[in-house]
Amino acid sequence: MFKKLLAISAVALFTLTSTVFAASAAGFTAAPGVPANQAPAIVAPASVTPAEAEALQYMREEEKLAHDVYVTLYETWDLRVFNNIARAEQKHTDSVAYWLDYYKISDPVEGNGFGEFDDVELQALYDDLVAQGKQSVEDALKVGAAVEEIDILDLQERLAETSNSSLERLFENLMAGSENHLRAFASNIKAQAGESYAPQYMSQAAYDEIVSAASQGAGNGRWAGGRGGRRP
Repeated sequence: MFKKLLAISAVALFTLTSTVFAASAAGFTAAPGVPANQAPAIVAPASVTPAEAEALQYMREEEKLAHDVYVTLYETWDLRVFNNIARAEQKHTDSVAYWLDYYKISDPVEGNGFGEFDDVELQALYDDLVAQGKQSVEDALKVGAAVEEIDILDLQERLAETSNSSLERLFENLMAGSENHLRAFASNIKAQAGESYAPQYMSQAAYDEIVSAASQGAGNGRWAGGRGGRRP
């Protein structure tokens, strides 16, 4: 009986060792300390392409942009939706920061203050959105919806450009959050203005599909069929 158990243990050890070796040979490494809300695969690719590195840097700033816009508009209009979503956006930008650190990629947010961005287009976008959002409560809510549309379209673009399983999961989770936020802004626009929100960037059909869906806790991989562009 003892010999039989020993033989089974040896087989199990060999199988585990072979799996680890195969993962290492394929260029994968364990990802320790991954935030629970990301729950990536057991192994993460050991490196990223230059395009993937740029995608992480861009999304780090874009999620920060959403946070900073919403904080500003909450201070301006005292609407709870901006405060609630700003807190979620902080978690989003922090989750991107985790992978920047994991892959030893420079963080574009480091050294920048509130409302400051390395990317000149994002800086101009932030300035424009804040100016628009300060005009009225309805304009502020439409700015929030526009930010989420832009975020969804950019995340779809980044997803199409990567085969990194960890980044795919990250981007899908961020996109699910943006879809939830878009639904929240659309609901508030309906309550405040008494009219349905008309999408500014994505197709009407794709927008209708998103807002009619139940609130998502994880990425659903839905493509929004956008009209393109990152500026309003």
